Amino acid sequence: MKIAILPGDGIGTEIVAEAVKVLHALDLKFETETALVGGAAYDAHGHPLPDATLKLAKESDAILFGAVGDWKYDTLDRPLRPEQAILGLRKNLGLFANFRPAICYPQLVDASSLKRELVSGLDILIIRELTGDIYFGQPRGRRVSPDGHFPGAEEAFDTMRYSRPEIQRIAHVAFQAARKRSSRVTSVDKANVLETFQLWKDVLTEIGKEYPDVALDHMYVDNAAMQLVKAPKKFDVVVTGNMFGDILSDAAAMLTGSIGMLPSASLNTKNQGLYEPSHGSAPDIAGKGVANPLATILSAAMMLRFSLNQPEAAVRIEKAVDAVLTQGLRTPDIFSEGTTKVGTVQMGDAVVKALSQS
Repeated sequence: MKIAILPGDGIGTEIVAEAVKVLHALDLKFETETALVGGAAYDAHGHPLPDATLKLAKESDAILFGAVGDWKYDTLDRPLRPEQAILGLRKNLGLFANFRPAICYPQLVDASSLKRELVSGLDILIIRELTGDIYFGQPRGRRVSPDGHFPGAEEAFDTMRYSRPEIQRIAHVAFQAARKRSSRVTSVDKANVLETFQLWKDVLTEIGKEYPDVALDHMYVDNAAMQLVKAPKKFDVVVTGNMFGDILSDAAAMLTGSIGMLPSASLNTKNQGLYEPSHGSAPDIAGKGVANPLATILSAAMMLRFSLNQPEAAVRIEKAVDAVLTQGLRTPDIFSEGTTKVGTVQMGDAVVKALSQS
């Protein structure tokens, strides 16, 4: 097993270090290789995704990724900004299926921004199509407007597009995932105003007939956003496009108490995957030792399950995280009265200790 370690920027180096520490505490044989990505790679090599980093990613069974970005890079031309690294990895590795589980641990019910009764027992899986939609659609750019309300003015434009095969493959992923859960899929679209998502809805309906044991319903994205905060437990598997999934998964993260608890997996057709916390690089707290490493540690557990075929080890990590939360240990983002505040390294050490006792 070969794992590419790409810490990135900001708190990425801190949280990935703790996840690697946890992986090494397991009785597994694997090879790791670390490379620069994002702003750190731009500083060293003049590009956020150097050829050597991309080569390493392609040759690895899985990628453990931290986060990229910093305000100081905001003035760079868009192709050189740190965020282009993650987009480049998704495109070059064909990482089309993004899994973002939103689980509210019983110990963190009161850390959620919603009432206890709304989030107690919450377990949602958001599946986001990751290589299409407006983020990758062409044409895009800036120009002098040839028409519209202000012809002759500067305008910017992006293109939202999906092909039938792109929708079909993510639909199959969603229905197959639902079969392992509560057999319910909610497809989120905006078919009432967007041709792209009318096709999305049509294809999901067609594929749904191949899974008669899975219930399918359709929901407009604005209503889905409202229902996430009104009645989140009505969802099981949510499948949607790239942009809607980006927004809704972050909203779902706050239901769990903190985005610092939300792992993610991005997979291609070979189950090669990139695993990262759903949060960003948080440059405002970088270097302070207060970042929550649990989302990254849980991402490592997803890596063991989906790409490295080590489900037992994944369960051990998940149980260890549960154990440290039961002990009352909390990083500042999930701290509440009556619990014990710890830093990034201390939380990682606690998970390692819990592993040793399992």
